[in-house]
Amino acid sequence: MRRVVITGAGTINALGHTVGATMEAFREGRCGIGRLDIRDVERLTVQIGAQVKDYDESAQFNRQQIALYDRFTQFALIAAAQAVAQSGLNFQGELAQRAGVIMGTSGGGLTTQDENYRAVYEEGKNRVHPFVVPKLMNNAAASHVSMQYNLQGPSFTVATACASSNHAMGQAFATIRSGVADVMVTGGSEAMLCFGGVKAWEGLRVMSRDACRPFSANRNGMVQGEGAGMFVFEEYEHARARGAEIMAEVAGFAMSSDAADIVMPSKKGAARAIAGALTDGRLAPDDVGYINAHGTGTAANDKTECAAVADVFGRHANDLMISSTKSMHGHLIGGTGAVELLACIMAVRDGIIAPTIGYEESDPECALDVVPNEAREASVTVALSNAFAFGGFNAVLALRQA
Repeated sequence: MRRVVITGAGTINALGHTVGATMEAFREGRCGIGRLDIRDVERLTVQIGAQVKDYDESAQFNRQQIALYDRFTQFALIAAAQAVAQSGLNFQGELAQRAGVIMGTSGGGLTTQDENYRAVYEEGKNRVHPFVVPKLMNNAAASHVSMQYNLQGPSFTVATACASSNHAMGQAFATIRSGVADVMVTGGSEAMLCFGGVKAWEGLRVMSRDACRPFSANRNGMVQGEGAGMFVFEEYEHARARGAEIMAEVAGFAMSSDAADIVMPSKKGAARAIAGALTDGRLAPDDVGYINAHGTGTAANDKTECAAVADVFGRHANDLMISSTKSMHGHLIGGTGAVELLACIMAVRDGIIAPTIGYEESDPECALDVVPNEAREASVTVALSNAFAFGGFNAVLALRQA
């Protein structure tokens, strides 16, 4: 069976505009959540989020590109540029046809939709820009990444709410392992921090007005974030032959469906995805040292996830470290798993465990080692990244030390 490794990574999110800056924030336990700087914020009940700060689109793209790129596409292209540059790959000839891009997003061009709905319904305009449709479509980011790097192989977008990135990366992993491609650019991007995006989420009544405190007994909801994480997945022998630096190996992947409720999580569904990732990677429960949790900070999600972990790992659950970096970078919805994979890479490559910040009170229903408030040094061979989405869609990736 073909092995798959990671040879490039890139990101832009509320913690930093690069992988290095993001991992530094993880180590420091720095919070990227603050008051939103968006139009009509005073009309929102929830006025906080994890925004990308100090971002100037005109410094990254020309006027023609800005007219065509929604904010989520811009983030994806910035992160992809970092990942491809680190990989050192040049997609020409046969390699171009053996390489593709699979991306995850939930909202897609939601910022573009919000702006144009406002123009038509509030301002009474009768025309919109001719690029509105290609700018807002969910596959726009994947399309532009494929064009930017001449990726002529399997390319598409996955939209499974909060599990979108993990599903996308899992499909990229399977595409290479099965022999369909040798290299895949993969990850996720999201930019839902606009008035309409936040207002819609307010209606669910799962949002915190002050902070994200996963696993803490006084947690009161999730906090939205934005940004992108992109990676270069590569067949192991291909990477080895060219002397590429390997960040980590993608060891296994599994997905499941709760088939139960549109918003309430299922312990059984989550447990099957976790156990499936171990089986797929031929891993024993005791091999796993760290889990980057879905950990949204909602009462239902956190206790359900902890129960699923306890069911799968048994006694070893007490020896596991499990943290939620959403406490720092917020919940990027469809892009969140891609940024969270960076914490798993940091764990297996650098031996640094990102903390769950904002933790204040122990909860007997979350009685695991949640790495509260401070990063930790630890030797980790295998790490898991959990993603459990509305709709009951679960996706879990397993990374192994290179």
